[in-house]
Amino acid sequence: MSDIERRALVRGAVLAALSFTIDGAEVWLSPSQAQAQGAPINVLRPDEVETLEAVGETLLPGARKAGIANFVDNQLGVLPGDCLLMARIASVRPPFVNLYRAALGAVERSCQTIYSKRFAQLTSAEQYDFVDRMRQNKIEGWQGPPGPFIYFLLRHDAVDVAFGTVEGIESLGTPYMAHISPERRW
Repeated sequence: MSDIERRALVRGAVLAALSFTIDGAEVWLSPSQAQAQGAPINVLRPDEVETLEAVGETLLPGARKAGIANFVDNQLGVLPGDCLLMARIASVRPPFVNLYRAALGAVERSCQTIYSKRFAQLTSAEQYDFVDRMRQNKIEGWQGPPGPFIYFLLRHDAVDVAFGTVEGIESLGTPYMAHISPERRW
């Protein structure tokens, strides 16, 4: 493989381009681009998307804009061995959609019990309090996968989608490649 081909391959991998179908055509986009272009959500239900985006944004501000729902939905639709979700890395038994549905459902049931509202309808302070209690396994009557494990998985998914691109890494402002000119980075 030539040096130029290797650079193109690495650049594509870092950009986290995934295959999305828009208007019947398969296109390679980052999750944020897929969201901006209105890529359809194929696996998750609308209420699950709303909850996932709200929880993701609470765990890591910017996750919604980065396309967390498009990322998770896309990865729930690929073969388990190709999946980039933390659930796979954590050796969750496929199909992963079962875990996500159970987790998002547990969040909603607990919010209804505690606040009589959906998670997305909570104030920012209530959302942060809820997520912190979930992280510490301090939600009485929680029914679903363990709260700390769900916190771990969703937090990692949010980080992956927000910082799994060149733009995401550069947004951190770290000098990881500042001394290297852009044309030589790859």
